[in-house]
Amino acid sequence: MDDPCLTSDVSDFDFDRSTLEAWRLFAERLAEVISVMDPGATLAIGSLAAEGERTPHVLFTCLDAGALVAEATTDGLPDGAGAALEASGWEAVPGRPGTFARPGTQEEPEGLAVAASDALREVHRVQHPALLAPDQLADILTPTPLEGGVVATYEPQRIEPILARTAEELDAALEGELTLFLGHEPLRDGNGDLALRVGSTMVFVRSALDAQEVLLFAPLVHDIDGRSRAMEVLSDLNTEARWVRFQLIRDRVYVSMSVPAAPLIPAHLHRALRIISLISDNMDEALAEKLRGRTTFPGEA
Repeated sequence: MDDPCLTSDVSDFDFDRSTLEAWRLFAERLAEVISVMDPGATLAIGSLAAEGERTPHVLFTCLDAGALVAEATTDGLPDGAGAALEASGWEAVPGRPGTFARPGTQEEPEGLAVAASDALREVHRVQHPALLAPDQLADILTPTPLEGGVVATYEPQRIEPILARTAEELDAALEGELTLFLGHEPLRDGNGDLALRVGSTMVFVRSALDAQEVLLFAPLVHDIDGRSRAMEVLSDLNTEARWVRFQLIRDRVYVSMSVPAAPLIPAHLHRALRIISLISDNMDEALAEKLRGRTTFPGEA
């Protein structure tokens, strides 16, 4: 049987790899969406912005006979953004400064979807697809971040305990609960962890290999300056914390919480989601300032 101590460990979690996997999955969903666009239809995808603020974006248009065209803008980007787009295969649109285009087809939409995803990530510098703001189909392409009120007022849809014999059964039950919680399917990263955006961070949900517990965790601070100082701060936090544990893994600080799953009580999962979400969203900025690091999504509320 797996060592229970190992099933609660998040030291194998790679946030960078998880983010790249999120972009890959976003490109897959995007390809599915643009493959069924109606002639004349458009789909704009940009980053989250304040009302009235212009951000760089990618605009897809479906032409006749299944032809597609994507246009990427460089609104507000530093000099060199256009050159970066051209270097990756986009062509400047004559008479429209700051706009670059590339063609595609609905029969083979994958290449255009990947090119758009790469442009948003590498040129537009969107840190995670959760920060994108499509003008349509947002729940499919980039699930909406949770607001504090949603977390606080959500009630479990199921009262009876969840009896899972294997990690696969537990994972399926968790996905179902989170789908009800969010109103759409949660993101899933390359490790198989379920993910949801909460304010300025991401919360991940993992089934233990022995199906005995559910682990919730969130990266709070990245690129810390000084491990010794961080260990002192986290030691003090762990002394005061009642339900959660703070960990330093390489140059990142995580907060985690374990929920017994033999059986899993939906109300307990709901309570843990509320606790980990409120802690991660409320503490990350202050902790990042103290440890001279950065939050997962700097500048996001």
